[in-house]
Formats: sequence, C-alpha cells, structure tokens
Amino acid sequence: MTVSADDALPSVDQLVQLPLPAPVSYWPQTWGWLVVLAVALLLGGWLTWRAVRKHQRNAYRRAGLQRLEALRQAAQADALAARELPILLKRVGLSSVPEGERAQVGALTGEAWLAFMARNGGAFTPDTEALLRVLAYAPPDAVRAIPPAHLQSLFAASRQWMERHHVAA
Repeated sequence: MTVSADDALPSVDQLVQLPLPAPVSYWPQTWGWLVVLAVALLLGGWLTWRAVRKHQRNAYRRAGLQRLEALRQAAQADALAARELPILLKRVGLSSVPEGERAQVGALTGEAWLAFMARNGGAFTPDTEALLRVLAYAPPDAVRAIPPAHLQSLFAASRQWMERHHVAA
C-alpha cells in the first residue's frame, strides 16, 4: 500500500480550536424557580422582621436582668440594697403587659401581685415569696437579718422569672 501526498497525515498546522459552549446562565430558566426564589426571599424577610421585633420587645427584659445583677452585687455588701428588688420586679412585670392592662397590673399588691407573677412564669417558692414581702414592707433591721443564702435564692428566682415570664404580643 502506497501513501500518496493527499493521504498524508494531518499536520499540527491543520488543527483548529474547537468552539466553547455558551456559558451557563445563573438566571432560572422557568417561572417555577422564580416563584421559589420569591417565596424564599419573603420568608427570609419575614423571619428577619420577627427576630428584630422580638429583640426590641425584650429590651426591657435585658435592662431588668442587668439591673438585677447590679442589685445582687450591691446586696452582697449591704442587704438593704435588696429592698429595690420588689420595685424592679414590678417594673419588669408592667413592661411585659400591653399598655391597656398596665393600670390594672400596676394596682396589684400582695397576694394578687404574687399570683400575677405565678401565672406569668412563676419561679417563686413560698419561701422566696415571703422574702419579697419582707423586702417590701419590713423594717430595715428585719431586712438585715435575712441570711445571705436566702437572698441569693431570691435573686436566682427573680432572675428565672425575668428570663421566662410571658411577654404580651
């Protein structure tokens, strides 16, 4: 078999660059994907809005917890500093209810106030409730006579109530 010049092997000069395919578009090809994208964006926006709203609604709780910690530290040095605790709990409780109910809740005292706190995340035992009464109404000598361990348990119950009580929408 003889090889003619026409049948010669191709040379490198005859090679041609193959064309590249068109780039793949990142844009969805069907309207269904646009709907999925729109729903995902709406859901993400709604979840963000809810998270911001919850953060704003709980600003009073964060401030109350911060004040509670300052009171706890002050009460370690002087038990009379704990007398502000019932007032702080009342402020936090008032901040957690809608404006229309604040006058009604603000008028609660004694057993009615303790019942309100119990309904909204009650963390107080009968002993800690008795300590709250002592702090609110007893003379300074009675407050100074409270053992530090009992005060610490009252502060722990107060912290638990502040963290867990129900927030009105």
